[in-house]
Amino acid sequence: MVGVTDTRDALQMALDAGLDLVEVSPEADPPVCRILDFGKYRYEQSKKEKSNRAKSKTVEMKEIRLGRSMKIDPHDVGIRLAQARKFLMDGHKVQIVQNFRGREMLHKERGNQRMKEVVTNLADISKVEMAPRMAGRRMTLILSPDKSKIDRIKAAQAKAAPVVSPPLAAPLPETDQPPAED
Repeated sequence: MVGVTDTRDALQMALDAGLDLVEVSPEADPPVCRILDFGKYRYEQSKKEKSNRAKSKTVEMKEIRLGRSMKIDPHDVGIRLAQARKFLMDGHKVQIVQNFRGREMLHKERGNQRMKEVVTNLADISKVEMAPRMAGRRMTLILSPDKSKIDRIKAAQAKAAPVVSPPLAAPLPETDQPPAED
């Protein structure tokens, strides 16, 4: 910290130190400058930018298959929807796929009904990016996370999370005897 100095004097101090005079804040009155190694400074700035880019979450497309055919148990559909919910809460897009085999192609309306059920089940955290569409024997639907809804749900979960306090007494030693009956 030298304080307010003439530009020529600041340049001379930088030359004497073998470093550069770098203007850090040109908008300030008077402008703020530093004496430092400019090459090293640029290198550190680029490393910070790279780490910031690496920290930003990349959105992936996750695929959830609702079985190899329409003959899938409702419980199994529920499990797959729970997995889709987890992916959406993590900020990933989800592609729901329903395959049709053999004569199931005559009943595409059942596939449409199932896709509508999926949309209604996940409507609280997602929005439809691509409506259900047939491609050969495969019906696909793409859901993307709705950031505002997810943030509200996470905030509500954080408020509802109970505070766990450490136990007040030491735990009882375990024995091989059954508990006494009253």
